[in-house]
Parts: sequence; C-alpha cells; structure tokens
Amino acid sequence: MNAPLSTPALEWETLPGLTPYAETLSRMEARAGAIRADAAPEAVWLVEHPPSYTAGTSARPQDLRDARFPVFEAGRGGQWTYHGPGQRTGYVLLDLQHPHGTIPPRDIRAFVAGLEEWLILTLAHFGVQGERREGRVGIWVEDKATGQEAKIGAIGVRVTRWVSWHGVALNVAPDLGHFGGIVPCGIAEHGVTSLHALGIPASMAELDQALRNCWAKVFG
Repeated sequence: MNAPLSTPALEWETLPGLTPYAETLSRMEARAGAIRADAAPEAVWLVEHPPSYTAGTSARPQDLRDARFPVFEAGRGGQWTYHGPGQRTGYVLLDLQHPHGTIPPRDIRAFVAGLEEWLILTLAHFGVQGERREGRVGIWVEDKATGQEAKIGAIGVRVTRWVSWHGVALNVAPDLGHFGGIVPCGIAEHGVTSLHALGIPASMAELDQALRNCWAKVFG
C-alpha cells in the first residue's frame, strides 16, 4: 500500500453485553449525520448482538431459510448476515472525504479494501491466513479439518454523504449452527467458521486488542 496520509481523530467504543441490533442501527444513523455536520468525531464501535438476521440491499427473500431469530432490514450493501454472541461486529463511521492512513479520500473501493486488509492483518495476529476471493464478499480461510474454504469475516457498508457506517463482523466463537437459517452473503456452496472452530481459543478482549493494533497499519 502507499505511504500513510494524515488521519482525523477517532473515538473507539467497546459496548458491553449484547446490544439490540435495532438500537445500534438507529444510533449509527444519528452518529453518521453528526459526523457529516462536524458535530461528533469519527468512531469505531465494537459490539456483540443478540442472535439476529440482517438483510442488505441485495438480499434475496429465498435466502432466508428459517427466520428463527429477529430479522432486520439493515440498509447496508450486501445480502444476508447473521449476528450473535461470540461474533465481534465492528461499526466503522468515518468521513471519507478525508484521507485515512493508506486510504485516499472519496475512494469507496479503497475503503472496502482497507476493511478487508484490517481483518486479514487481525487474523494474522492469531496465526490465521485470511484471504480475499474474487467474486465473493468477505474474508475466507481454509478449514484444515475439512480441507474446504469457509468464511470467517463479513463486510457490509453504507456510505451516506461520504460518511461510512455499518462495517465488519469477525467470528470468534459464535454458534455456527445459527448461520443455517440463511444463505450467508448469498453463497451456499461454502460454509462458515470461527477462530475457535479453527482451534484458536482467542478471547473477545484479545481480538479487540488485535483489531485496535491492526487498525493503525491500514487507517493510520
């Protein structure tokens, strides 16, 4: 990547417990508006949700196989995603009119690539090789137990008046059976996995520290 550019101030917040998805969605929208009005700093929120299915703007009704948990229209890009305990969701609220580390201003493609790189670097901290796949959203790993590819990280963003909201989700130790109620991101031929399923007993606190450390390598 290119040499880092100047980066505005950033507020980090880790929410305790399980935060209802609708509450976070409303708060995100308000914060994005405040950032655009220069009334609040940029932010990254680290959250866990109760079991929930969220639909992006490209979600297909037939990909909701079993609505066993509450369903929400997220308004972000992408298709169906599961959120739940044991999964760290990172909501990234940045003013993309400004450069952020290696990410130039007003470049949504570079911003999304930066989010991917953030997760890849974070996984590398735990000895996991996360990879991109052409034509598939998210971060993928090889499950050595099965020899098959599986998704460990999801990315879905929305940009309103050049302010980003929504973000990423990384599986630490969720109940992987909960993903069975949807076709995650519209991809039926590959499964999902987690750090714990790969034999890495990382705690949520350890993941959060790795996310914060790796952020600076991409976003400054």
